[in-house]
Amino acid sequence: MCRGDRLVADFEAGTSTKPAVPEALEEHLTMTAAGLWVVWAYKLARQRGDLFIPLRGDSSYPADAKAECRVRGARGAHRAPDPGCTCGFHALSERKLPGLPVWGGFSALTVAMSGRVLAFEWRHEGVLWRAERQTVVRVGRPPLPEWLEEVPDARRHPGDPDGRLAARPGVTPRDSGPVRLDLPASCPVAVVCHDDAGWCAEPSPSRRPAASLALV
Repeated sequence: MCRGDRLVADFEAGTSTKPAVPEALEEHLTMTAAGLWVVWAYKLARQRGDLFIPLRGDSSYPADAKAECRVRGARGAHRAPDPGCTCGFHALSERKLPGLPVWGGFSALTVAMSGRVLAFEWRHEGVLWRAERQTVVRVGRPPLPEWLEEVPDARRHPGDPDGRLAARPGVTPRDSGPVRLDLPASCPVAVVCHDDAGWCAEPSPSRRPAASLALV
């Protein structure tokens, strides 16, 4: 699973008060239709019916759920997420995740994270988030890795053989506008002790080291 480095922020989201986070993290905050501040993030999962299954996790979760940890150990019961545990929902700040496969039936999830949220520096550019609550906003296909985007034109779809330009549709493209997200008043509890944002083991040489963030 993705493992973060230094903890850079520990805050509450999902309220009308804007979270106090380092300036570098503010771009990942967004407001719902009801005026609640949440964290916008991305991850991969397998979809099976109405449930989502982590790539290498040990449990499934619905589209909107609150995480509960049941890891047994010396620390005992604690609220998820916790800096000393792997519990909580995991997601990344970047839409294109290094080392992710483009096969295998995985779905790319856009999620809104709320409740207690932890932000960790990540060895790739971006932030690893772990949150108490996760609401799946969009489900799509994983983006192509950078090495596939750079293949020669011969590997791509050919152009129009007649040489005519394609007509531009006059309607607004799907998902182009703001998401009018409204978090439900309550959500089910899911046991999430070992979630996985995606396969993060492979380095990406084109990415810069994560920027240094100040702990608040």
